[in-house]
Amino acid sequence: MKLTVKRSQVLIALLLCTLSNQWGYGQKKNDAETIEHRNQRMQWWTNDRFGMFIHFGLYSLAARGEWVKNIERMTNEQYQTYFNRFNPDKLAIREWMQHAKEAGMKYVVLTTKHHEGFCLFDSKYTDYKVTNTPYKKDIIAEYVAAAREAGLKVGFYYSLIDWHHPDFTIDWLHPQRPGNDSLYASLNRGKDMNRYRLYLYNQVQELLTNYGKIDILWLDMSYGEATGKGRKDWDSPHLVQMIRRLQPQIILNDRMELGQNEGGADFETPEQVGPDELTKYKGKYFETCQTFSGLWGYSRDENTWKNTRQLLDILISSVANGGNLILNVGPTGRGSFDPRALNALHAMGAWMNENSQSIYGCGSAPADFIAPPGTKLTYNKELHKLYIHLFEYPWTGTLAFQNFGGKVTYAQFLHDYSQLVISPHQPNDNKIKLILPKEKPAVEIPVIELTLK
Repeated sequence: MKLTVKRSQVLIALLLCTLSNQWGYGQKKNDAETIEHRNQRMQWWTNDRFGMFIHFGLYSLAARGEWVKNIERMTNEQYQTYFNRFNPDKLAIREWMQHAKEAGMKYVVLTTKHHEGFCLFDSKYTDYKVTNTPYKKDIIAEYVAAAREAGLKVGFYYSLIDWHHPDFTIDWLHPQRPGNDSLYASLNRGKDMNRYRLYLYNQVQELLTNYGKIDILWLDMSYGEATGKGRKDWDSPHLVQMIRRLQPQIILNDRMELGQNEGGADFETPEQVGPDELTKYKGKYFETCQTFSGLWGYSRDENTWKNTRQLLDILISSVANGGNLILNVGPTGRGSFDPRALNALHAMGAWMNENSQSIYGCGSAPADFIAPPGTKLTYNKELHKLYIHLFEYPWTGTLAFQNFGGKVTYAQFLHDYSQLVISPHQPNDNKIKLILPKEKPAVEIPVIELTLK
């Protein structure tokens, strides 16, 4: 038995070595990417600022969130009931894309495989896939076609974790984790992370070769502390090299335990953080991932939903700190969007329809512009426009700005382009004062646009 295991490991190592030559990931890059080239590669992403995450899988039928298998410590046999019944009869991915566009989103990232291990694509390396369910069709193929048709950038989420694969070793985050640490060795007898890593590489290769150009790849997640999984398990440097050779223009997230200096991460991913916490990411490429409620997968009974003001605050704060927001929807088991999610998307879309110029193409304001209390600033460098988001409407009817004196040529509300009078100031005065209407406009968060000299 010991000889068989060793021989198996040697064969897998040789196969990985052979595939490394095929994929090219065993070779060193000829040239390091320049900062200028990287900025060009990231340009569309930093311009668009707002995207949609979609978590959809077998957990959508459980309707208790995407970690239900883990939290309830289900076995594969118990979880199989969702696979046997997966048939989203109301799935209309073109409608998903239309909802994203109407909300003002410019790109979408869909789960191709979450931690449960179920694949929404027709992988040749597993039977645990959508084409073997009653639904039968490749959802990822449908999604890619619909996103491109809608003019949206295409993103894939792929879980590095797999609670279904027989070679993925049981650890402290696995649904079948034991109550006694001494039992791990016996539970993992016969499992081989080398074989799992080969499976992971093969599936990533499928995703990046079978569906045309992919704009974003979200790999999730590493938890290398103690007995968890991390960069050694995925061999992250080689995985990234393979990805970049297959899709040179792709944008990658940061959950492989690789820093930007290793060429592994294009942006950081603060998850479910408050608007004030985003200030620590200022000056970096980042995308905060957020939910309407507390969970990513559909949860019928979860009611801690953010209101429109909270959602807009996260979006505006992301851009004000030079980052992006990706906002998640968890479709139901039938493939439709929860009415609560639709209401939230419509509210975001109504605001974006009138104020998106303060989001697209914008970032942090220059440091010498000081935001008045109750406001947040975004700035379009190309157009020399500064945007003041009024979270607190001034009851006095005036708004004073420090360090703005002599720098502003015109002021208007963004939602209707109505002019705002700039109060005369002394020649050497470094302030300006805007005269505002006494009543707040019928906009959730009004935006003032200042044209700068």
